[in-house]
Amino acid sequence: MLTFRQLRYFDALARHMHFGRAAEDVAISQPALSMQIKELEADLGIQLVERSVHSTRLTREGSEVARRAASILSEIRDLEDYGRHAARVLGGPLRLGIIPSIAPYLLPRILPSLMRNYPDLDLRVRETMTDTLISELRHGELDVILIALPVDEKEFECESLFADRFLLAVHAEPELDERIRVDAASIEARNLLLLEEGHCLRDQALNYCHGLKPSGESTFGATSLSTVMQMVAAGYGVTLLPELCASVEVRDERVALLRFKDPQPERTVGLVWRKSSPRKHDFAALGESIRQSTAS
Repeated sequence: MLTFRQLRYFDALARHMHFGRAAEDVAISQPALSMQIKELEADLGIQLVERSVHSTRLTREGSEVARRAASILSEIRDLEDYGRHAARVLGGPLRLGIIPSIAPYLLPRILPSLMRNYPDLDLRVRETMTDTLISELRHGELDVILIALPVDEKEFECESLFADRFLLAVHAEPELDERIRVDAASIEARNLLLLEEGHCLRDQALNYCHGLKPSGESTFGATSLSTVMQMVAAGYGVTLLPELCASVEVRDERVALLRFKDPQPERTVGLVWRKSSPRKHDFAALGESIRQSTAS
C-alpha cells in the first residue's frame, strides 16, 4: 500500500537525483531509502528510476510521479499548518524567504515591530536568490517569500506591498549637479556595474536601461551591492540602486545619487505564497506590518 513515507523519500530522490544525498536529507540510511523506492515501484507497478553506477535518472513515469508526489506533500504540509495555526495569527514557526537586495535593508526595520506585536512568532529567515526561493516555496520548504514582483506562476498568490524606486549611483565629481534628472538611455554599457547573473536586480537594471546588453568584457559582476557601491565610489562606473538600500549603502561622500526622468524606474516588492496555503491571515498580518514599517 502506498505510504506517505514512500512519497517523502521519493520526493527527496527526485530533488537530489542522488541516493546518498537524498538519504541524508531525510535522515535514513541509503539502503533503507533504496528499499523504500523499490517498494513504491512495486506498489505502483511501474519503474520510477533508472539506476546505474554513475548516475540516477527518473523515467518518464517517474517524473510524473515526482510531480504529483511534490503536490501531495505540499498539501499535507499545508494541512499540518492549518491545524497548528488556525487559532492564532503569526504564532509558531514561519519560514520566510527573502532576496539579498531586500533582506539586510528591510529586516532591521520590520523585525522589532513583529517581535513586539507577535511574541509567539518563530520567524525563520532564508536569504537567497529569487529562483531558489520560488523552487523552495513550491516544494513547501518555505511558507512565504518576499521578492520583487511579478511572479508568473499559477500556483502562487501575490500581494504587492510597496514600490521601490531606482536611483543612479555615480562617482561624486565637484561639478556634478545632483538636481539633474537622468535618462536611462544615456547610460553606457561599459560604465554599468551590475550584480552577477542570477540576481533579479541585474535583470531589472538591464530592462530599465532600454534593453541594454553589456558585453562580458566590459561588465563587472559582483555578489553584493556593497561591492558594487565600493566600485562606484572608486570611480569605476555607475549602478542602479534601489532607494530601499540607499541609507545603508551610500555612506561614502564619493558617491552621489541621481533620480531618473519620469516615469522613474521602480520595482514592486511583495509577498508570494502557495494558493493552497491555509495561512493567508498570517501573510496578511505580515504584509501589513511591512507596510507600516516602510511607511514610517
